Amino acid sequence: MSGEKPAGALSGLWQMLKRPSAKYSMLSILAVSFIGGIIFWGGFNTVMDATNKMEFCIGCHEMHDNVYLEYKKTIHYSNRTGVRAVCSDCHVPKDWTHKMIRKIQASREVWGKITGTISTPEKFEAKRLVLAEREWARMKANDSLECRNCHTFEGMAFDVQKDRSKKQHEIGIKENKTCIDCHQGIAHQKPKGMQGNPDDDV
Repeated sequence: MSGEKPAGALSGLWQMLKRPSAKYSMLSILAVSFIGGIIFWGGFNTVMDATNKMEFCIGCHEMHDNVYLEYKKTIHYSNRTGVRAVCSDCHVPKDWTHKMIRKIQASREVWGKITGTISTPEKFEAKRLVLAEREWARMKANDSLECRNCHTFEGMAFDVQKDRSKKQHEIGIKENKTCIDCHQGIAHQKPKGMQGNPDDDV
């Protein structure tokens, strides 16, 4: 009959399902929290990974008609070995803490695009020096960590470098310089008006 309690051995199980003990309630909460945490963490990392793709960078930052075109002419984009350094290789640290800090900092550039302060090539050019100096300062503060993920003094074959490069790298080692001290224009044009900018003479 409907509404009757099961008899015998099933009676205890029926009571437990109707009114679970605190122990089983806690285990259920922990299990749901654990599974929810995995789903959240996986989703969060998927989003973080997507924001490191070059397509995202040139779509959301004011890059596509500016620094992206400059980068496409450099050895970091196309070279004899086919190894390409994308935006995040140079601008996003790999360790989690510094990556999150950089993502928060980068939101300023996205905000600049949304609010229109760098939304045209002319507006971007007017802010280029400020944006560049901010990034150079960040790279100098972390000893050009992103550069050193690929380039190290220990890995350099000085005997096959041009004389000028060899000399500068030896000075850099001796004076404890970091990559960005000398290689500020390696992937993007230096801002106009900067000392040592070859475009200023044109």
